[in-house]
Amino acid sequence: MSHLVLLGDSIFDNGAYTAGAPAVISQVRKRIPIGWRATLAAVDGATMADVAAQLAQLPADADRLILSIGGNDVLQQADILGAPVTTSAEAIELIGAAARRFEAAYRDMLRPCLQIDRHTTICTVYSGNFPEPAFQRIAEIALTPFNDAIIRIGVEHGLTILDLRLICSAPTDYAGSIEPSSIGGGKIAEAIVSAAKNDRSWPRSARIIG
Repeated sequence: MSHLVLLGDSIFDNGAYTAGAPAVISQVRKRIPIGWRATLAAVDGATMADVAAQLAQLPADADRLILSIGGNDVLQQADILGAPVTTSAEAIELIGAAARRFEAAYRDMLRPCLQIDRHTTICTVYSGNFPEPAFQRIAEIALTPFNDAIIRIGVEHGLTILDLRLICSAPTDYAGSIEPSSIGGGKIAEAIVSAAKNDRSWPRSARIIG
């Protein structure tokens, strides 16, 4: 028997964006084995600073944590895309400095999660579904160092990593630009359950699911 808890932001807490169709948590509950439980602790709009409060409210029997966080933290730094620079090297350094701050904060945030579940499953930040092709390309490129940080941390700890860029890869996976639709939520739920079913049987090496 296992009790999954979904931590993080609207990637999991997407009920407000599905137009009445099943949200991620309900789709997870449909897929988990008989006898398992799943709880939604994620909160729409949450940042890494909010994860501690979510952990403080965990059910006593929670033993498998699934974490998707960081997208809102990156959005808070989106103004660097409009910062004036004179060379491409300066632009790269601006994004690199932001990614280094993100990585340090992610490491601090993840530490108490691992104390509860050393096989915590983590997620990358997906690229969204922006209507303007040029901005979509910029978003994909700008997110790369932040996702590299998440993947590097996951590999260091031998965690399962859900690469949401691969899981939510079609326009129908999104409700608007940055929220998962019920269709995308179904794909996310399938990946969550796949990770949870296997996270006690694999050796200490990272798995990336996409």
